[in-house]
Amino acid sequence: MRKTLRVGLIGTGFMGKAHALSYQAAGNVFDDIPRPVLHAVADIDGARAEMFRHQFGFARALTDWQKLIEDPEIDVVSITTPTLFHKEIALAAIAAGKHVHCEKPLAISAADAQEMTLAAEQAGVRTASGFNYLKNPLLKYAREMIASGELGDITDFNGIHAEGFMADPQTPWSWRCDPAGGQGAIADVGSHIIAIARFLLGPVTQVFAQLDTPIKTRPVAPGSSERKAVGVDDIARMIVGFERGCSGTLQANWLATGRNMQLGFQVSGSKGTLVFSQERMNELHYFRAGEDTRSNGFRVIESGPQHAPYGAFCVAGGHHLGFNDLKTIEMAEFIRAIDQGVAASPDFREAWEVQRLIDAAVMSHKDKTWLSL
Repeated sequence: MRKTLRVGLIGTGFMGKAHALSYQAAGNVFDDIPRPVLHAVADIDGARAEMFRHQFGFARALTDWQKLIEDPEIDVVSITTPTLFHKEIALAAIAAGKHVHCEKPLAISAADAQEMTLAAEQAGVRTASGFNYLKNPLLKYAREMIASGELGDITDFNGIHAEGFMADPQTPWSWRCDPAGGQGAIADVGSHIIAIARFLLGPVTQVFAQLDTPIKTRPVAPGSSERKAVGVDDIARMIVGFERGCSGTLQANWLATGRNMQLGFQVSGSKGTLVFSQERMNELHYFRAGEDTRSNGFRVIESGPQHAPYGAFCVAGGHHLGFNDLKTIEMAEFIRAIDQGVAASPDFREAWEVQRLIDAAVMSHKDKTWLSL
């Protein structure tokens, strides 16, 4: 029987639940990895920590994350707190010799992300950051198509991550609106489309950005007449240049009324085009140039067992993967990297590169100029 890895989870919100579910599923779906064991969960809210302990079968529930990190039985620490707390927790876990998974964005600044990255590399621990949408088998296939030249010379990339969860002006002010915790939409949702752009086309070397905050204030609490200033962006638009020679646009927007998960892209080349949206995450649309114009058009590539590791979940096509399945793939790949002693992808270094572009975009907006990375 393969060894186990004991997991300590910090944070019990939406992403905390996704981590707990995915660690459990990874051990059941993939038989080539050490089995993750949910050992301890920590949350400042003791009742929530205890609820998670009972719901997911953690051995311990704590209100002090430092005590979790001090536990010698824990091998892996998963951080799902607001971004403001990522650095302190991650550095403590690294210093304790733990492997660390930290949700995105990795830090509030590129300087902090660099410090976390270098600390982990010096300590020799494995790291991962939560860009789970990269784990879609169809995105991996899209990257293979681009790399193999099926689209020809890439000429253009248009990417967007738009959601509407902040569209209502009466949505209360929260940590997301506080610049002390980092940037707004450009970091929270924009980091995903930046990661996808880099995943498909490689490094971004230039950026020109515009950041807007249409909703200037929000209620301090639900139903309150007292309002507090929003100190971050609601919408970010970027023109970017890639190291490979092409250019494109990236947009982040959390005021997109009616959109739940418009995380998508169109990448065009001399021989074809690919179109994808997370709202239809089991479909990749492909146009191939040069065919009979009377019948040519976009064809639908539907995910199935032929797109690994879809087959680990289901032997039949058309049954489709979901959000938590992508998170399960993410955790399995992280655990596999720990077991094999290799870097996970994306690790802290890749998350640092994403943060570098975010910081550059913010500075570009302030200075109203192009910036090179």
